[in-house]
Amino acid sequence: MWLTGRLMPDFKTIANFRKNNSKAIRGVCRQFVVLCQQLGLFSEHLVAIDGSKFKAVNHRDRNFTSAKLKRRMEEIEASIARYMAALDAADRDESKPSGPKGGGLQEKIAKLKQQMKELQAIEVKLEASPDKQISLTDPDARSMMSGGKGIVGYNVQTAVDAIGSSTSFLERLAPPVHARFDS
Repeated sequence: MWLTGRLMPDFKTIANFRKNNSKAIRGVCRQFVVLCQQLGLFSEHLVAIDGSKFKAVNHRDRNFTSAKLKRRMEEIEASIARYMAALDAADRDESKPSGPKGGGLQEKIAKLKQQMKELQAIEVKLEASPDKQISLTDPDARSMMSGGKGIVGYNVQTAVDAIGSSTSFLERLAPPVHARFDS
């Protein structure tokens, strides 16, 4: 994710890329396995790579995309318009005494305007984020589909060799790779 700046291409773009570059992709995978073998990162010829999605502690209401933020701002604008219309109607109808409901509407409008300011501040942060998504509780969590429904979580990738060493594989991978880039 850091390499692409959290850019997320459309599924069709990925499918076309795989279709148009299948030979090159197989070659890169082959070279990666050869490199890992040369570095002694795994002893067998079998490597399995898999991904899993884990739900984050971040609630869906604390995760924002551009569309979700826009929809929430429109809902607030509509609520403010409804409350303003109710206040105007109460002002026109002077025959009924103004009770606590009128005062309550003004408080609700003030609260909605405060929420709008908070959403506008989030919008500024959202525009600055590379993938146009922001999670307030856990900045690393992302909204994604899992099992046919949307969750806020992590997409974790794991690689294991035939022996089953996943963490040692990753631990052994880092020093040789860093050494190659440092020299």
